[in-house]
Amino acid sequence: MCGRYALHAHPDVIALQFGLPAAPQMKPRFNIAPTQESPVVRIDPGHKREWAQLRWGLIPSWSKDPSIGARMINARAETVAQKPAFRNAFRRRRCLVPADGYYEWKVEGGRKQPYLLQFASGEPFAMAGLWEQWRSPEGELTETYAIVTTEAAGTARQIHERMPVILAQPDYEAWLSGSDPVELLRPWTGAAFSARRVSPRVNSPRFDDPQCLEEAGSGPAGG
Repeated sequence: MCGRYALHAHPDVIALQFGLPAAPQMKPRFNIAPTQESPVVRIDPGHKREWAQLRWGLIPSWSKDPSIGARMINARAETVAQKPAFRNAFRRRRCLVPADGYYEWKVEGGRKQPYLLQFASGEPFAMAGLWEQWRSPEGELTETYAIVTTEAAGTARQIHERMPVILAQPDYEAWLSGSDPVELLRPWTGAAFSARRVSPRVNSPRFDDPQCLEEAGSGPAGG
């Protein structure tokens, strides 16, 4: 699964990589957690890419209880096209979730040790996302998203059996606008990932600062 991630690349780098018309207004994030607002890239009504702030945890449009979103942070690639909570968004409302790295936990010595997984190059990447609109009985609109996950591969598999679906830059448009993106829902086999132990500070969503990235001893090598 993917339950925390970071995004702290320079806005100009993000604009260039994600094909945005201008550098986005963004502040560095080091511990993005479910139910928090964070940025995605999606297609606007004019068929251009836009930067939008959505809440992490997808609320299906038909849901009577918005609290369900806290449990809908990930959508499994194997069932996303069929599961009622996600299938409409998968067909019509896909997005890119920018990240510099994501966190995963591995049991070591009887306790859960957080790891930061990122490209060995340090470059940001895009996770496959879905977004949805939910309207309250009072008419208030809430936009939310989920991250699509698949079987882990390479270095990531040493830490956890699942990982986000990572999209190569040439596949961004197919994910955002393609009619049948199922072939993109596959384990990552591109640029090498690295994984390293980080501070347990990341365990708490109250902390969102560079200290979350601090190395905490040795971990698996990248590959």
